[in-house]
Amino acid sequence: MHGIFYWSLVREFASTGLLVSSILLGIVVFTQLIRLLGESVSGLLAVDGVLAMMGFSAINYLPVLLSISLFLSVLLTLTRSYRDSEMVVWFSSGVGLTRWIRPVLGYAVPVTLVIALLSLVLSPWALSKAEEFRRRLDSRDDVAAATPGAFRESKQADRVFFLEDVDVEKKRVGNIFVQSVQNGKEGTMVAKEGFQETAANGDRFLVMLNGTRYEGVPGQADFRIVEFERYAMRIEPVELRKERPNYKAFPTRLLLQDPNPWNMSELEWRIGLPLSALILALLAIPLSYVNPRAGRSLNLIIAIVTYMFYNNMISVTNSWVGYGKVSATVGLLSIHSLMILVTLLMFYHRSSVSVWRRWKR
Repeated sequence: MHGIFYWSLVREFASTGLLVSSILLGIVVFTQLIRLLGESVSGLLAVDGVLAMMGFSAINYLPVLLSISLFLSVLLTLTRSYRDSEMVVWFSSGVGLTRWIRPVLGYAVPVTLVIALLSLVLSPWALSKAEEFRRRLDSRDDVAAATPGAFRESKQADRVFFLEDVDVEKKRVGNIFVQSVQNGKEGTMVAKEGFQETAANGDRFLVMLNGTRYEGVPGQADFRIVEFERYAMRIEPVELRKERPNYKAFPTRLLLQDPNPWNMSELEWRIGLPLSALILALLAIPLSYVNPRAGRSLNLIIAIVTYMFYNNMISVTNSWVGYGKVSATVGLLSIHSLMILVTLLMFYHRSSVSVWRRWKR
């Protein structure tokens, strides 16, 4: 009987958790895709970088999503058991509320280990790779960053490019349109084809072949038209922006090697995420109780408020650690110890209520 009780709960926890995590991950991927496509359209991100950045972003959000799905899967499964009167059967069979701890831990501990792996190792790696990938995309010159079939302004904001066909490997382009302003005159060049060329001193040029240049002042008729066989236009080098180091992308070992307040704050967050996920999974056992007289959704509202309070307090203690108001040890232990105490009190309260009701009957 105990094996049936254990494995039936673990299977239902896993199926519910898989469904919840899939829905949450789908929502995150969809919202990130919209944001990245918007950046791509505005020219802040290259088109070929959208999928890679979306993958890095999904890995970064996975620890939080798994933590939420772990909490909800236990809560929803046990809430359904209360609503379908399965809990009454288990209680009548002598299975107390604390007997639910073992199957919940059997499901929660492997998920918590995955959250710890993601939080301590994979998420910082994904953030560092995303920053490296974005810097590599930003360091490309105007021609290499141009999207075929779309107008693009140069990083110096003095030219507008349109390249119908770009072959990066062969460094050749086709059907070129370039508009620029020089000495107060607007010039427009069109060419059937061209290629990229690097001079001996390292300067790079876009060489246009068999094209036409139109030069003049807008609104006036004195435009000059020049046909050329070869026209070389210098491609301005891109200066890399100096960005502040992002401690969220630091490997965990670097945080330990340099224990400054903000590094310790980030380390507290990474350790606290799997720890809070395990505590919330246990807290979901007493929170899943459904009182028919109080409404079937009251426990879900209380659970959501509890989760929001817990998550916000973790963020607050992280900020306190970062600003040096409390030590990392105090910040880590205070809020999690408080929630462990709340979990024990909730177990005591629900167990006492169950014993009292059985005694009355």
